[in-house]
Amino acid sequence: MSINTQITEMKDTRSGFGAGLLEAGKKNKDVVALCADLTGSLKMDAFQKEFSQRFFQVGIAEANMMGMAAGLASGGKIPFTGTFANFSTGRVYDQIRQSIAYSNKNVKICASHAGLTLGEDGATHQILEDIGLMKMLPGMTVINPCDYNQTKAATLAILEHNGPVYLRFGRPKWPVFTPADQKFEIGKAWHIQQGTDVSIFATGHLVWEAVKAVEMLSAEGISVDLINIHTIKPLDEEAIIKSISKTGCAVSAEEHNRIGGLGDSIAQVLSKNIPAPLEYVAVNDTFGESGTPEELLVKYGLTAKDIVAAAKKAIGRK
Repeated sequence: MSINTQITEMKDTRSGFGAGLLEAGKKNKDVVALCADLTGSLKMDAFQKEFSQRFFQVGIAEANMMGMAAGLASGGKIPFTGTFANFSTGRVYDQIRQSIAYSNKNVKICASHAGLTLGEDGATHQILEDIGLMKMLPGMTVINPCDYNQTKAATLAILEHNGPVYLRFGRPKWPVFTPADQKFEIGKAWHIQQGTDVSIFATGHLVWEAVKAVEMLSAEGISVDLINIHTIKPLDEEAIIKSISKTGCAVSAEEHNRIGGLGDSIAQVLSKNIPAPLEYVAVNDTFGESGTPEELLVKYGLTAKDIVAAAKKAIGRK
């Protein structure tokens, strides 16, 4: 299927999480939510209002929150933790590793304000290495949806998944372009458009940039196979191999450090199965800075134009 780039509806992905969490709470009485003093930012207000006895405001104590979540999971509850991505991973990596991942606890680590598009809060709050941190933990599922609808669907999907999950989403309002009634299947990529010249694998906010890039490349007669990799672990290796068997080259696009993210996961698949040129569109091993989301995407080379340039370079390397 192709996507119309003339989008009028804009919603932040964190609101998709909030809507999904409320619905998850209605579906399963064992769902509990924990937040580290960011209820409004994580859009957990509706759940707090509806299920006040199942909501725990832990304050600015993220490590304690992870320990509490592990304990609640041991007691049969399904905890969803909520804070910024930087504090959901970097600040509490030890607690996640030791108390959640090691014992395969059924904890859903839900992380907003990921990547550069957090914007003006700057480098101390922008985390660009969280996907790498989380995907290296044995048994951890890592999901990075692309818009409001997909984030809501992913939140409901992880409710049904038994085991630790890292769900990553963002702050800014972003185009809504996936179906509201979509079926979200963990570990199954979404094939947006068929093509034969180059494969583009995108995740999170950069799926929209990739959609715009496809329109630009199509205008030049370049046929793109576009795939949304919303689940980074477990990775849909079959979809990757099938696509590159057809196109012979690829681009990965992510709002993350080029080291340790989606691109590196795809590179491993290619090296083992079907060696082919791969170009990365990602932050080039640096910290971010303050600025609007749009300014930062341009400065750090994460726009549709950057994806177009990478696609042409990949094609030239075939």
